[in-house]
Amino acid sequence: MKALQFTATGSLDHLALVELSTPVPAADEVLVRVKAAGLNPSDVKNVLGRFPYTTLPRVPGRDFAGIVEQGPADLIGQEVWGTGRGPGFLRDGSHAEFLTLPASGVALKPQSLSFAQAAAIGVPFTTAFDAVVRTGIEQGTTFLVIGGNGAVGTAALALAKIRGARVLAAVRRADQAQALKAKGYDAIVLDTAESLGRQVSEVFPGGAEVIFDTTGFWLAAAVSALANFGRIAIIAAPVDGMVNFPALGLYRKGGVLVGVNSLLYDTTQCAAMLKDFGHYFDEGALPLPDEVREIALVDGIAEYKAVDAGSSEKTVLVP
Repeated sequence: MKALQFTATGSLDHLALVELSTPVPAADEVLVRVKAAGLNPSDVKNVLGRFPYTTLPRVPGRDFAGIVEQGPADLIGQEVWGTGRGPGFLRDGSHAEFLTLPASGVALKPQSLSFAQAAAIGVPFTTAFDAVVRTGIEQGTTFLVIGGNGAVGTAALALAKIRGARVLAAVRRADQAQALKAKGYDAIVLDTAESLGRQVSEVFPGGAEVIFDTTGFWLAAAVSALANFGRIAIIAAPVDGMVNFPALGLYRKGGVLVGVNSLLYDTTQCAAMLKDFGHYFDEGALPLPDEVREIALVDGIAEYKAVDAGSSEKTVLVP
């Protein structure tokens, strides 16, 4: 089978298109013919060596959608999707024609999603789902998403809205705000760190009960926009991992800081998440992904380099 593989880390030049034997599933596993595989920034960072626990040589890729060819009888021929810790890091991942993983690590793909759409959902939506659940989003919760135009941000807005939250997106540009408003979300254009609290209080008097910073650069400012006993969730940080943080302001508000890391969950745990919210796509409560770019697997190295250069387009690799 054709696959992308890296035998060393530190440079995307270590990533190559290779021919490998089709993997053989163990007794409790499935063999999935990959129809589409998501390309996420974490896949690029993996090749660059940001995950020291990755074993080599390795086929990267976490997200996938495909058809089960071997495994339990009730799964053979089924259209499935999945994501999670393991593939791409400790075992070969989805940027290949075939993939093996635990049978419990796949969920039935919603019928309304194409393979490409399903493959584009895994990491962004499980990350957003984790943030929404662990910060206690419920009916009436005031919820601010900083970076609400990104893949994780838009997923968080949609999932929170299903739970009845009052949602607000904060973005950098006016055109991004208008695009979100067209989709039914209130939005503000970020100005300065000092003005964030005022901007949010104009929409949510007293501040937002939950703030989700998907950018890694607004954590300190988020404290000023937080309601008493509020929660701040983060998924990113500056490259050096350090933030000048107003701890006094947080504890005076009784605030809670929540770290969200999708790699804490294995494929079985992520399959449970996909089952939890996947039906909303078929019911029309969650919007179908749009603008998903399908790129041939054989051209995948160029796409890795595009993501490393800053491309935010949602791309799936198609064998």
